[in-house]
Amino acid sequence: MSAVSVHPTMGIPPNGINIVGDKISQQFISLSLPSFQELQPKEEDIPLLAYGKHMQYKKEEDFALAVTNCERVPGDSSTKFGAFMVFDGHNGPASAIYSRDHLLKDVMSFMPQNLTRDEWLAFLPRAMVAGFVKTDKDWQKFGQTSGTTATLVIVDGWTVTAACVGDSRCVLDAQGVATPLTIDHRLDSNEEEQERIRASGGEIGRIKIYDGEIEVGPLRVWPGGLCLSRSIGDMDVGDYIVAVPHVKQIKLSPAGGRLIIASDGVWDAISSRKAARCCRGVLQPEIAAKHVVKEAIRARGLRDDTTCLVVDIVPRNSEVPFAPAMKQQSSFMKLLRCGSVKEAHIGDDVHIMEEIFDENSPALAERLGPDSSVHAGSGLFLCATCHCTLESGAGISVHAGNFFAQVAGKSWEGPFLCANCKFKRDTAAEKGL
Repeated sequence: MSAVSVHPTMGIPPNGINIVGDKISQQFISLSLPSFQELQPKEEDIPLLAYGKHMQYKKEEDFALAVTNCERVPGDSSTKFGAFMVFDGHNGPASAIYSRDHLLKDVMSFMPQNLTRDEWLAFLPRAMVAGFVKTDKDWQKFGQTSGTTATLVIVDGWTVTAACVGDSRCVLDAQGVATPLTIDHRLDSNEEEQERIRASGGEIGRIKIYDGEIEVGPLRVWPGGLCLSRSIGDMDVGDYIVAVPHVKQIKLSPAGGRLIIASDGVWDAISSRKAARCCRGVLQPEIAAKHVVKEAIRARGLRDDTTCLVVDIVPRNSEVPFAPAMKQQSSFMKLLRCGSVKEAHIGDDVHIMEEIFDENSPALAERLGPDSSVHAGSGLFLCATCHCTLESGAGISVHAGNFFAQVAGKSWEGPFLCANCKFKRDTAAEKGL
């Protein structure tokens, strides 16, 4: 079994916490739940973990957080894992600040106790979905309209689990190949999300000027005018915007890799491949992050907060901190200036990663399964449609139907609905909708 260690040369604070975009430092309690003592992993199976970050402000709505001292088994350093987050707020920074302070804790609150490492990793995608939804619902209780993107990446040994809503992207650069681990929930580039919102009754369009004769800007959801289809917060834009994240889990090869997690200030300016290429061969993650931000600003100017968090997953037997190798071009390729063509074919026969889990459905009931309204260890009951909190015993099974349409043997099984959503569902069924 593997764990994560922090490279001693990277200058990470003793408490393992570093906050970007906030001058106030804070202590985090242990985020793991008790489990039985795990066996000591072999030293060669434990990768080193190093990170660095850089940002340039325009609106002061971006935030990044690195937590490297989490333990699945409290007191057992061999069960450490790292968590890395980027938030890009809009309509003010409040939602981003709240999510930064609560998202990881909310995710961990859904992890059952007494799991083996393999069981813990297998359950983690479900806990991420439930944690994102909980953070969103708890934030909306404050009645503020601020919203935020959220990208959370958890690294446990060679296993990387990434969850996101919005367009703060995470890219893996391994063995010369740049691979996005997240999906951008931006209407301009995501036709599936456009179809989902229209099917739900939402309207999508651009801002119109000159009496509607000219359309400008990105596609947006109306009412509200948000150009994202998923986020945390944004309670003023209706039920079309959800906080159910895309989740992807992979296992890296022992060669390791570099994660580039950044806000749209980077991705609006440069591609995933260009971000990876501009920092290859740079040993220090902090310097690599500066290269990415500098390249984005050089390409587009400082039009938005521009944040980059770089995480290196380092093979323990490496003599120096890991850095993706600079790709060498042949003289012929340099002459023709087709280096990009050469790189496009790298990795066809190279084992970079193993995909374990990948799911982007926005339906909470589909993501969490038949027991989606009951989450182990939290006591939290949620309506599978509107995600409102249900009192214990108050939920109505989706299988219950109306009085004349019971589903035999399943009327007590989840997912569960609140009374209002159940009434709407029955009414629509009676009308044949």
